Amino acid sequence: MDDALLWHRLQFAFTITYHYLFPQLTMGLAWILVYWKWRHLRTGDERYANAMRFWARIFGITFTVGVVTGIPMEFQFGTNWASFSRYSGNIIGQTLAMEGMFAFFLESAMVGAMVWGEKRLGPRNHFLTTLGVALGSWLSGYFILVTNAFMQHPVGYWLAADGTLRLADLQAFLLNPWALVVFLHNQTAAVVTGSFAVAAVGALYALRKHHAEQASLFLKTGTIVGLLASVLVAFPTGDMHARKVAQYQPVTLAAMEGRFHSGPMAEVNMIGQPNVKERRLDNPIRIPGALSFLAYGSVYANVRGLDEFPEDTWPTNIELLYYAFHIMVGLGTIFIALMACASVQRWRGRLERTPTLLWLLMLAFPFPFIATSAGWMVAELGRQPWLVYGLFHTTQGTSEVVSGGDVLFTLIGFVGLYFVLGVLYLFMVGREILHGPQSNFSIGKTGAAHG
Repeated sequence: MDDALLWHRLQFAFTITYHYLFPQLTMGLAWILVYWKWRHLRTGDERYANAMRFWARIFGITFTVGVVTGIPMEFQFGTNWASFSRYSGNIIGQTLAMEGMFAFFLESAMVGAMVWGEKRLGPRNHFLTTLGVALGSWLSGYFILVTNAFMQHPVGYWLAADGTLRLADLQAFLLNPWALVVFLHNQTAAVVTGSFAVAAVGALYALRKHHAEQASLFLKTGTIVGLLASVLVAFPTGDMHARKVAQYQPVTLAAMEGRFHSGPMAEVNMIGQPNVKERRLDNPIRIPGALSFLAYGSVYANVRGLDEFPEDTWPTNIELLYYAFHIMVGLGTIFIALMACASVQRWRGRLERTPTLLWLLMLAFPFPFIATSAGWMVAELGRQPWLVYGLFHTTQGTSEVVSGGDVLFTLIGFVGLYFVLGVLYLFMVGREILHGPQSNFSIGKTGAAHG
């Protein structure tokens, strides 16, 4: 309990990991809702309207819980990380304020209208509202990712006489090349989460032989979008991200792959256990040259190992970083395979009659959440021991007046509160799924087709 830094980090890690379970689902669903609404306007087919209304209700519940769990994140910059806030607040405060003023207000102002305002707004305005929700949710994600990108790859700053950072170039800060790549990678991963949720509910209805039309639509949309997004997460966005890590954080790349020694033809390790004490990877199964190609575009490229860097610059938990990276990559590969199999069966007209595949689709929905959580662990563990990479150490960032006991006490409170919120959320979403999509709506096909 004397190690206050440990408890500060654990509390922030717990609250932000829990919080991000909800925005990734809403960001992933947002454009699927826009697509269904657009299809309803174009065709007048009530299947799309019913699907949109059903998932809009789940979107609204998820958004609300996401807001509640996100509020503590802002306060922790002052309560737990006051020294970090003093050092970098003049810069990261810009995007945090933009996220609240421009993106969050846009999204939150329109969510209620999207969920409950279809009759009053009419088809066209309701479509524009749904589009506004999607734009707001993704813009919010971009501002948050720009904030994180500055911590990973600081640009557009200058150091003031009092030792704090000041913003020198707003354009460079907002268009940080790290942020642009991570935004594409993160958002496509969110679409994977949303598509897996849609496919899982479709599989559930197909297995129970309920809501046959909606089950077919959910499976079709979920598998098509899921396959496309899963591929994009791996390539090109994952490939682009790996190259940024190789360019700006080579020591992180070495730790992610448990690479202790330099050399060409660097391998990707499909499995293995990092042995930091002995400076080796135990029991590896390797793909020679794959890491060299991913990082530098040539299988013969030299990839630096950890032995080329001072040990005090190594990530502070190489084992957890290594396993988190391989969980993310392994699950991403499984996602592509699963959605490819489901898409083939759907193209053959046999998906609804393949119970094994339906069970896999239904049970797979938690795994994108696990993959994205592992991905964020890779990003944050890989940045250590820095809070702002190369400029400001994590050990410098905590609030000196907040003891480890204080943090542990509030962490216990967060765990209890979030457990209750989680149970309530699952109950409300489960109730919506059991009720199923509505089959009738007063606007009807004619109004939708001519709105």
